[in-house]
Amino acid sequence: MSKGNMNQMLKQASQMQNKLMTLQKELEARELDISAGGGMVKIKINGKQEILNFELNPECVDPSDVEMLQELVKTAVNQAIKESQDMVSTAMSKISGGINIPGLF
Repeated sequence: MSKGNMNQMLKQASQMQNKLMTLQKELEARELDISAGGGMVKIKINGKQEILNFELNPECVDPSDVEMLQELVKTAVNQAIKESQDMVSTAMSKISGGINIPGLF
């Protein structure tokens, strides 16, 4: 490999790293609104998989059926995390060309 080709590869790698870092910051700020149980449980989550807001419709709080409420909350949280991870993965693969880069989420 010639020195010119090596310099070009290093320049491209640096550009890709800059794009990935910019995208990572943008994704951290993106928010998703997720609901479960027909809107009984609502969660707002960001691209860092941090829950920003959590709402329970009082109608789903039945002291005689705590298990149903637990299942609704678990479903909503798992769905929110998955959708946030999918959003990040899709956006990152567009920049990296599908290459998995450890440490970037």
